Amino acid sequence: TRLSVIDTSNAAAQPFTDSSGRYTIVFNGEIYNFQEIKTSLNIPSDHYQSSGDTEVLLYAYIRWGAAILQKLNGFFAFAIYDNQEESLFIARDRMGIKPLLVYQDEEKLIFGSEIKALLAFDLPCNLDKVSLFNYLEFNYIPPPHSIFEKIHTLRPGNYILIRLKEKEKQVLQKTWYTIPFNAWLQKNPPSYKDAQKKLLQLLDDSVRLRLVSDVPLGAFLSGGIDSSVIVALASQYTKKLNTFSIGFEDQPHFDETRYAELVAEKYQTNHTVFRLTNEELFANLQSVLDYMDEPFADSSALAVNILSMHTRKYATVALSGDGGDELLAGYNKHAAEFRARQKGFLAGLVKLGSPLWRMMPKGRHSKSSNLARQLDRFAKGMKAGNKERYWQWAQWLSTEKSLQYMAADFDQTEYQKRKEDVLRFISAKGGNFNEVLYTDMQLVLQGDMLKKVDSMSMCQSLEVRTPFLDHNLVEFAFSLPTSYKINSKMKKRILQDASRSLLPKELYNRPKQGFEIPLLQWFRTDMHQATFKELFGRDFIEHQGLFHFESLQNLLQKIHSPNPEDAAITLWKLLVFQNWWKKSGY
Repeated sequence: TRLSVIDTSNAAAQPFTDSSGRYTIVFNGEIYNFQEIKTSLNIPSDHYQSSGDTEVLLYAYIRWGAAILQKLNGFFAFAIYDNQEESLFIARDRMGIKPLLVYQDEEKLIFGSEIKALLAFDLPCNLDKVSLFNYLEFNYIPPPHSIFEKIHTLRPGNYILIRLKEKEKQVLQKTWYTIPFNAWLQKNPPSYKDAQKKLLQLLDDSVRLRLVSDVPLGAFLSGGIDSSVIVALASQYTKKLNTFSIGFEDQPHFDETRYAELVAEKYQTNHTVFRLTNEELFANLQSVLDYMDEPFADSSALAVNILSMHTRKYATVALSGDGGDELLAGYNKHAAEFRARQKGFLAGLVKLGSPLWRMMPKGRHSKSSNLARQLDRFAKGMKAGNKERYWQWAQWLSTEKSLQYMAADFDQTEYQKRKEDVLRFISAKGGNFNEVLYTDMQLVLQGDMLKKVDSMSMCQSLEVRTPFLDHNLVEFAFSLPTSYKINSKMKKRILQDASRSLLPKELYNRPKQGFEIPLLQWFRTDMHQATFKELFGRDFIEHQGLFHFESLQNLLQKIHSPNPEDAAITLWKLLVFQNWWKKSGY
């Protein structure tokens, strides 16, 4: 199926075959510089059947083969079949923005954008229990793995070449791109002032490229720095940019629409605010759960889905600020990691207070309990080395607590192998803070953020483009010293300083809000007890053989206690899994 964005006519329908009939392509995504590539191909205009990027990509591959990948600026997953050579070329973009899933055994290789497309081939659906355990820890399954044993994602910047004509059938997988590692160790980086100018110039180029569209286009505007600077830059190139914000009527603490409205007013955008109630979030819950083809427990996916649903009424393409936090150190955990590596007086004091933090009520339902939770988490991280601390702070549920719920045996050796794969870029001692951001690009960005946005937007037939993930911008960001991105007072320092002249001053020096679904409230009120009885009943759990029934019962009781800690998030991830398990027909 194709969401038509460039050349919406039937002439660009897929699968698309060249005029000779030899090559056929299927393609998900966009090539932003396709006009430039089209010019360099120097093919007469009357040779083209369409005006879109799909045909240009196909002819570029016919001309240059795999070398074309280095010339592309875009996000994509595509496959090209050569029926003369009986070969298939499958490739994925540099940052892994567009998904590409692969199943392979001794007889066949099947690929698609979603697991549900692969399962249409009646494949063996063996549960990957290491993936299940990782899911308990992270709320998502770290790439390149999936919930099924033989289904994995093709890593970003990789391609597969299959040759069937050879005496021995060949399946070759190669890496064609990686973000330059250790680029930040260059001896003569640009001055901080020059780096600000360069960052803004690259972001401006990226935004301009991503405004190419034959359908209505807009931008998400959350009120944060990332989406706001994108709107500021995009407004230079459009007369009346459509912008969209989501507000939370029942949760004023998480509502940032007033900041978004300041930006919309400054740039005179055509601004629309969708104000959600908890009731609307809850009403859309089941449709989101039913759409997911593997367990995914980032609850903010609900809000992204509803934002995409409303935005789609006005636009087919939306720009977003995704990637800015991972690239430039924008998360609270980055501030914590910076302090942990500095080992200052305050960090030492928090570490000494560990016994006190353990005793205090912890959770996310009040400021005091959330502070106690953060202090306890920080104190535990201070006792660990760089690698283990990263692992702990990336988790939503500790390894020890995850083991309390998991009854099924899983391969401990494979678990350690995957853990080491995630942590391979982080130095055991010392090291550079950029290693943390580099690892976030591999784990958090791919496994959680990009997956959430792509699945929830495409579910609503909306294409989301991410200017911060242009490879030119990413490479420049990773060439910069840590001090340009974060210090003891400021996260995402270079972006904040570079954009001060563009944005209202009210957007600066305020805490990062984030967004959380009112899970605790739901579990105490709206969630029907029959759901828990069906999905967490003793007979069901014991027949399933994956979880400890007693631990689940204790969790359900903790929901109603005065010290729920992270019980709501844990119950949510288990509920998401159980719903997926039942839907999958196990």
